[in-house]
Formats: sequence, C-alpha cells, structure tokens
Amino acid sequence: MESRGCALELLGVLVYVAGWLCALATALLPQWLTMSTALMPAESYGLGLWETCVVQDLGVMECRSYDGLLGLPGYLKLARVLMCAALAVGALGAAVAAPGLQLVSGGGSGVKSRLRAAGGSLGVVSGVLCLVPVSHTAHLAVAHFFDDTVPDMVPRWEFGEALFCGWAGGFLLVAAGLLLVSSCWRSRAEPRAEPQRRYRVMSADAASSRKRSEYV
Repeated sequence: MESRGCALELLGVLVYVAGWLCALATALLPQWLTMSTALMPAESYGLGLWETCVVQDLGVMECRSYDGLLGLPGYLKLARVLMCAALAVGALGAAVAAPGLQLVSGGGSGVKSRLRAAGGSLGVVSGVLCLVPVSHTAHLAVAHFFDDTVPDMVPRWEFGEALFCGWAGGFLLVAAGLLLVSSCWRSRAEPRAEPQRRYRVMSADAASSRKRSEYV
C-alpha cells in the first residue's frame, strides 16, 4: 500500500511539473491567435499576451512588443493577470507539496498529508486560472469567426498553438492536484487498519491468558 501511495505521489508530481511548464509556455508563446490573409499568403500573423509576430514563409519571424498596457483590449489584460496568477499559484503549490511527499524525510504523517492536500488544492486552482483565459480567448475567436456582420473577405483570427498548450497545461494541473489530494486520502485511510489489527491481537492474548488463569 505504501508503494502505491508513493507511486501516486510521484505521478502527481510529474504531471504537476508538466502542467506548470505547459502553462509557462502558454504565457510566453506569441501564437494565442493566428491569422493568414489571401492577399499575402507567404505571411501569417500571431497574437500573444506580450507581443505580436509576423511569420514569413521561409520561417523568419519578426515580433514587436505592445506599446503600452492601457491601450490593450480587455481580454488581453485579463489573460495576462490570470496567467501570471496561475503560474504564481502553481509554483506556490509545488513548494508547499514538496515537503509533504513521503520520499522527503522529516515531519509527521499528519503534517505531510496536510501539506500534500494544500499543494494539490493550489494545483487545482492554478489549473482553473490557466483554463479561464485560454477558454475565454477561444470563445471570442469563435464568436468573431462566425459573426455574420463581418464580410467574408475580412481575415479572421483562428486558434494558435498557445491555446492548445494552455488547455493541456490547465487540465494537467487539475489532474495533478487531484492526484496529490487522493494520495493524501489514501495515506490517511491506510493507518486505520493497524490499530484494529493490534486490538485484535491484544484481545486474543487477553482471552488466552484468561483461559489459562481459569484452568489454573
């Protein structure tokens, strides 16, 4: 049972790290939304949280940072805040859960289980914070793409690689948090069987000693 608990913890940690790295890549990638026009098929445009890029057919990419924060659209401001919060909460959750692992020496089992539960809960919160801006941006892109008031000849933004990476990172963080919390529940349930076993052994010894005393 202990080996299963350790394996569950290690799986949770690995998924946690993979999800946090995907969230970090999502925040840094400039391809949240992509657009290509029929007038210039050799070029495509990418829209990110921090900069916009032009990718040529030969693989050359030129990026330019945004001039200021106040001129940005509302969804970009929201996405920046939530992605930074997701990364900060995810890093805090990893720092809290690391001392609670069974492979780390020191500390009681109760303290370790609480640390793992807290770290797993922060991982779930981090995953939700990552999924919200990604899903909101995707919703805006879909609504604009199927807007009947926009002429068909006007180019439209489509999903970029960062959105798929963000969905993967958010779901991985949520899954990792649930794994850590479930490993905490498993470790709490396992020690309950030992006192019952000891009680049965002690009751059996007491009964045998009582029979011996009656026989004498």
